[in-house]
Amino acid sequence: MFHWDNGLKLTRPDLAIDFRRRQPRGFLSHAHADHMARHQYALCTPATAALYHLRLGPRPTRELPYREPVRWGGVRLTTYPAGHCLGSAMLLAEDGGESLLYSGDFKLRTSRTVEGAELPRAEVFILECTYGRPEYRLPDRQLVVEEFLELVERTIRQGAVPVVCAYALGKSQEATRLLTDAGFAVVQHAEAFRISAVYERFGVALGSYRRYGGDVEPGEVLVVPPGRAAAVPGPAVRIALTGWAIDKDARQRLRVDHALPLSDHADYDELFEAVERVGAKKVFCTHGPESFVDRLRERGVEAFPLEPASWRQH
Repeated sequence: MFHWDNGLKLTRPDLAIDFRRRQPRGFLSHAHADHMARHQYALCTPATAALYHLRLGPRPTRELPYREPVRWGGVRLTTYPAGHCLGSAMLLAEDGGESLLYSGDFKLRTSRTVEGAELPRAEVFILECTYGRPEYRLPDRQLVVEEFLELVERTIRQGAVPVVCAYALGKSQEATRLLTDAGFAVVQHAEAFRISAVYERFGVALGSYRRYGGDVEPGEVLVVPPGRAAAVPGPAVRIALTGWAIDKDARQRLRVDHALPLSDHADYDELFEAVERVGAKKVFCTHGPESFVDRLRERGVEAFPLEPASWRQH
């Protein structure tokens, strides 16, 4: 039903899945740069289509709203929410009696800016396992949020500017919503601001915020993508929001004062939960450590790395 061509493809429709190089036909699970290219024709959810056009320019697309099956290329395709960022989708492909679920990037924990993940049953599960090591068990999300808001409040009280380092798509919008719900005034870097407009267009309210124009007023919180320089008056405290904050060297590596483990990816335990919920006969793991395949096998799951040299088609 699928094969490997320096990337994952559904065989019958010759549909490239999350390719970073241009293809005649490609499915985009979401609009992060490492999952898309300027394909001749792209399939994706309506929100991902809007973000795709915003980030790469107008492109020919076929929109696949959640839970609305379509026949395409001889197979039945249905998207389901992945819980990762606006428009992110899992893809269920059905061909006769065969079924395959591609997870893409996902998380099972809830957030305030994205629809919760749904995992339909399938015979084959292709699983993104970024946090496939046991050390990546993330703490309770609400406790991390509380720590984040307390840190922001303390920083402002001490007369410094909180600078929140968060990906322009997804994390910036969630950080903004968390902050505005708590009563903080937010200033967004231009890159995040234009993406936030798409969130608002698709009905995701982010509260009151403004675009960064080089100034930050006392009491405001600045939200910027990682690595983006932003001048602020007086002292600043940089706060990174990422699951990689679990790593001991995260602060130094990210060049921030604080790193908090707020992630848009499933953690180690959620990966096992996802496998159990899908109930697949075979699981293929990608975008993570191959050791996770061994952990699944230890639990009786027939699991494989997605790109081994020992096979090319299933």
